Amino acid sequence: MDLIVTTIYNPPEKIQAAAQALAAQLNATLIKREKNSIETLKNLYNVIYILVATQSGPVVYTPGGQYFFHINMAELRINNIKIGKHDHMITALGLTPGASVLDCTLGLGTDAIVASFVAGPSGKVIGLENSPIIAAITRLGLDQYNAANETVTTAMRRIQVETADYNNFLTTLPAKSFDVVYFDPMFRAPVYSSSNLKPIRTLADDRPLSIEAVKQACRVARMRVVIKETKRSKEFSRLGITTILGGKYSSVHYGVMEVGG
Repeated sequence: MDLIVTTIYNPPEKIQAAAQALAAQLNATLIKREKNSIETLKNLYNVIYILVATQSGPVVYTPGGQYFFHINMAELRINNIKIGKHDHMITALGLTPGASVLDCTLGLGTDAIVASFVAGPSGKVIGLENSPIIAAITRLGLDQYNAANETVTTAMRRIQVETADYNNFLTTLPAKSFDVVYFDPMFRAPVYSSSNLKPIRTLADDRPLSIEAVKQACRVARMRVVIKETKRSKEFSRLGITTILGGKYSSVHYGVMEVGG
């Protein structure tokens, strides 16, 4: 892995311990920061990525910018759901309290947080993330970040994170073991207006979703398999999806495959 782990300048013991734990988890080299800048460290150790343990959590310096945990639009979406507003993803997933969701492409966990809120304490949301760096940051964020709204924080804490490739993980699951299987792969045609996604594109698994993975998802799901893509994406037709949901003015849509109930 082209990565080193370090800390902020003059780190307290808590930050040093966090850096040690992350380095061990990611099988990466832990470097003393001393007085070196990020650019100096990149040149000294000839690496692309530098993970810095900070007071507010880990930050990864990537060619696309700084990557760190944040809940993006999750809190706003949950607040909108509370007052009866429509959420296109929740409609596509067909979620109700008590539902189980396997999010195969967790990323920062924004969609998983919203799904966890709707599924509630009797539901289950498991998120798979193939990138060890993204999985580590999201796992820590979901476990430690405190949202302004307690119900959002509670929804975050319920999500289980697995560092895994969904192509392999799906084959290990029994048939009909989740109500919904969800994919949000890296878009074939990126939405470049989403500048906050540029750092994750350098870290994330950018392979296109395979037909075999969709077949496995249909085996694992009891109700639906849902795939998020850009509006008018050719991926929907390539994967054999004909039911597509989404807002008229939204840049993303959801392909829905009903698999029974």
